[in-house]
Amino acid sequence: MPLFTPANPDENVLAQFSLKGKVAAVTGGAKGIGLEIVRGLAEAGADVAIIFATSTDADDIADEISKATGQKIKAYQSDVRRRAIIAATVDQIVADFGHIDVMVANSGVCANIPNLEYTEETWAANNSVNFDGVMWTAQAAGKHFKQQGKGNLIITASISATLVNIPQTQAAYNASKAAAVHLAKSLAVEWVDFARVNCVSPGFVETDMLFKQPKERFEKWLSLIPGRRMAKPSEMKGIYTFLASDACCYMTGADIIVDGGYTLL
Repeated sequence: MPLFTPANPDENVLAQFSLKGKVAAVTGGAKGIGLEIVRGLAEAGADVAIIFATSTDADDIADEISKATGQKIKAYQSDVRRRAIIAATVDQIVADFGHIDVMVANSGVCANIPNLEYTEETWAANNSVNFDGVMWTAQAAGKHFKQQGKGNLIITASISATLVNIPQTQAAYNASKAAAVHLAKSLAVEWVDFARVNCVSPGFVETDMLFKQPKERFEKWLSLIPGRRMAKPSEMKGIYTFLASDACCYMTGADIIVDGGYTLL
């Protein structure tokens, strides 16, 4: 089967961006970039499942976005590190929504640890979410995509998949994000009969993870960005909406870097 072609490739371009009738799920969707992805997909017309690990207000967030957009939004607690658990969550989402068109594997964690100080536990703590979690989320959604004959996987990677950020030491994070990008490329080829697979690699985005860093480190990063500022989380939602839509049906295996020019230096 060839790569999916929209019913009317000549349709008005704005109509191609519509997600009306689509169902999406977003891991890590209760905060940060993930929350804005949920909001953007819903604003474009999709019903969205928020998958979260530890949020205490995910249901309230789902209600707020639902009221603002008129879309069905529902929150699900899960654990992307556990194959059986995330698979059961995706199965429940399909049962509740009827199908799934888009999965955004967005969950991620980061720790600054000198390489010589890693233990099995601290190394696994990053990789179990950033790489294993992407794999198990992809597999859970991919089974439904294959059964349906159509699907769309979007993975949140990082500019750390392309370069080594300084001055912090985060080999596990960098390596796990690079692995996630190559996993996406592998799946884009393997799943070409029934799904598109792409990555978004954000640069520095003003999330809680960033603001917890020392002031001098924050200022160092800012000095290295040609755009001379960091992004608001809401500036990320457009690219995910584009990838989730039929406006880019011939795009698969791509890693889209959104970084204010940081990786150009």
